[in-house]
Amino acid sequence: MTQTSSSAPTTPDPAPAGTPLRGSSMVDWDLAAGAASRIVPPGPKVDRAEAQTLVAELRAAAERAVGPVATTAQLQTPPGTPPALVVDRPGWIRANAASMGAMLGPVLDDVIERKRVADQRRAAEKGTELPEVGPLAQRLGSAVTGTEVAGMLSWISTKVLGQYDLAPQGNPRLMFVAPNILAAERELDVDPTDFRLWVAMHEETHRVQFTAVPWLREFIIDKARSVGSQIMPEPDQMVDRMKEIVSAMPGVIRGDTDITQVLATPEQRERLAEVTAVMSLLEGHADVVMDEVGPQIIPSVAEIRAKFTQRRKGAGSIDKVLRRLLGMEAKMRQYKDGAVFVRGVMDQVGVEGFNRVWTSPETLPRPTEIVEPAAWVARVHG
Repeated sequence: MTQTSSSAPTTPDPAPAGTPLRGSSMVDWDLAAGAASRIVPPGPKVDRAEAQTLVAELRAAAERAVGPVATTAQLQTPPGTPPALVVDRPGWIRANAASMGAMLGPVLDDVIERKRVADQRRAAEKGTELPEVGPLAQRLGSAVTGTEVAGMLSWISTKVLGQYDLAPQGNPRLMFVAPNILAAERELDVDPTDFRLWVAMHEETHRVQFTAVPWLREFIIDKARSVGSQIMPEPDQMVDRMKEIVSAMPGVIRGDTDITQVLATPEQRERLAEVTAVMSLLEGHADVVMDEVGPQIIPSVAEIRAKFTQRRKGAGSIDKVLRRLLGMEAKMRQYKDGAVFVRGVMDQVGVEGFNRVWTSPETLPRPTEIVEPAAWVARVHG
């Protein structure tokens, strides 16, 4: 399997004593990527010839998907888009550790600044000096957090088939995780060539969304960072919030509640709902496009869709628990809710009318509109 050519994430060296702590140093992303790459299982065993064939077919599928997706979605993308990367699990881990570090850096900076202000206020009230965080303490803290992130990256890297990496730190890129695609097609017992093209259709739609709509990438990045900053508890609320989260975990594991309901206040959940509505739109649109294109060029698309829909529910109890703890159960609902919205709008105003959704942030669906397409049509089309 080929690995991503993305540069490895870097974690700045701890600052000298007395230097303000930066959010970028709160997580050792190098450690996270390295540890996750070491502990992740490699995936199905294949010989060199089979691996080369898989990589070549995935690249060809990505190229083959471009025309049909653009025609079906009726969206025009600029020329010169870089070709898709075909990566193994460690390659996916390295790329996503870099992207997560770039995405979360400003969020963690905000957390650090809020804590610094709160500490200064308390120190002033007590008439004491603000204690310094030494380099060793910084290094130990970032290593512990990096180890925790490694476990999450390792598990997710075995599930993802492909993605359009927004890469806040650099150049966005379409990416396919070869061992996961191979494992999925074997598990589902579907035609490999058809399945690889079907996956490519979904991910190509995401590439089209972000390249045909120039403002969308920065909008998503800014929204995610804003919500991330808001959802972080104030320093003096940290202990109480942790107690609330711990007490609610049994309900999350049972599936009685969603992880976002535990982590956020009612006001924050409103902000999360806005982001979720947009993500539901993107995922649902990709599903609709791949299903529209599928019957034209993928003979076994109906079988693939039926089997894959069942697979999304999660096979075993452990898998389901991890999905709930990582918020992936909510992502599974995004596909369903988003597809219902897209089809509902297209039934009323067609593809051209639906594409008004990409005009500006104001024309994106609101949380209530995702489950009520007619409300979006009435607001946007009058």
